[in-house]
Amino acid sequence: MILKTFNKETKELLRDGRVRLSFIIVVLLLGMAIWVSAKQYQNINEQYETATAAERTVWDDQGEKNPHSAAHFGTYAFKPKYPLSLVDQGVDKYAGTSIFLEAHNRNEAQFSAAADQTGLARFGDLTPDFILLFILPLLIILLGYNSFTKEREMGTLTLLKSQGISTRKWILGKWMALFFPIFLITAALFLVAGILLSNLDDFGVFRWNSLIGLFLVYMGYYIIFINLVLFISAKVKKSGISLVLSLSLWILACLAAPKAASNIAETRHPYPTRQEFAAMVLKDKKEGLDGHNPWSKEAKLLQEEVLKEYGVDSLHKLPFNFDAYRMQKGEEHEARVYFKHYSYLKEQFEQQSGVYRSLAVISPYLPTRFMSMSIAHTDYATHWDFSDAAENYRIATQKFLNNNFAENSEYGNWGYRAESDLWKQLPAFEYDPPELSAIIDRNSSNILILGVWLLGSFSLLLFTTKNI
Repeated sequence: MILKTFNKETKELLRDGRVRLSFIIVVLLLGMAIWVSAKQYQNINEQYETATAAERTVWDDQGEKNPHSAAHFGTYAFKPKYPLSLVDQGVDKYAGTSIFLEAHNRNEAQFSAAADQTGLARFGDLTPDFILLFILPLLIILLGYNSFTKEREMGTLTLLKSQGISTRKWILGKWMALFFPIFLITAALFLVAGILLSNLDDFGVFRWNSLIGLFLVYMGYYIIFINLVLFISAKVKKSGISLVLSLSLWILACLAAPKAASNIAETRHPYPTRQEFAAMVLKDKKEGLDGHNPWSKEAKLLQEEVLKEYGVDSLHKLPFNFDAYRMQKGEEHEARVYFKHYSYLKEQFEQQSGVYRSLAVISPYLPTRFMSMSIAHTDYATHWDFSDAAENYRIATQKFLNNNFAENSEYGNWGYRAESDLWKQLPAFEYDPPELSAIIDRNSSNILILGVWLLGSFSLLLFTTKNI
């Protein structure tokens, strides 16, 4: 019975010109989106390699210079574009791509793609994740909204009942007929993406297991929509009503719920404005040691502590340059200030994420979206991780430079110049995104919610439609 129903439904779909046209349009859109994303991915990472090499050359070729001058000269940390961003670009469009690393300041990531776009960007981009998250659920609705209502309208339901069909097997046959084409389209997309990424230069770290994990997340998302669309079709009597209800479900799940969740999260746990944040940082900086101000109260206390520790009565008798030592202590104070305030921002981010997770019960879109971005390394959590890695590198760089200044010059000797080979001794900045296992642990609640949606939608379809 299941196989017969599957064959019958598949033949009807193939005969329907609207379905064939819809498939062709979706496949063309997917192909175009993959091609555009692959070109963009390759182009951005070529720019990344060029910029990284050029910036390193600039740093290495500074010549003889005071190390603290080099600290203010600064360098850049560039964020690579990861392979699975070809499938889901996430927040990469809005997050900056490079961070300027300099003495005394922790800077934000700059040069986001969205900042360079024209007003046409408000209409959205043709990307694989847009088609996967929005267009394919619409295709599911088109294919399945009349799966059961057409049997009533054509009078075949009475005939089927007279033959003593098994309702559950009949439902499973229709479910398979709707699932199979969606599975083929999605599998083809991910297979093409995997082949493209395997043959491109390995700018990032491509793993087939991550791609398969992303595929499973989206298949779970589509199964939920299939179950809900078939449930609606089984419960109503008219195809028109089924279509309206299914489209309303899509609007609520994919458009209204994410926007509502975003507004609620921002209202409950708002970020400070840029001006407020800068003012709080400046206030805390002033309450501690300023490495450039030797006459401040904090500088005098540090001087007394160091003289007492080394058992000398003059800064000239210290085995290192106290000016550089003081500047390093000032850097450490400022690093603690930035750590405090950025920790607060991350707490707000985690609180907002918690609101999203709590509201994910109203829409399968939310856990799917977060899982997709996380696996693709295009979510805010990965961007935070990159920013923290850049800050740790900045702190290590300042320590490296100030220590060289302190150990190789005497107190008051601001004319000290380090040899040109010193800059090459600083290790290059490197950042490795979290592994798939860490991503799964971090998204355990999203996985659980998606699993609940799967079980709940299957239960609705199989156990509440016995008497169609």
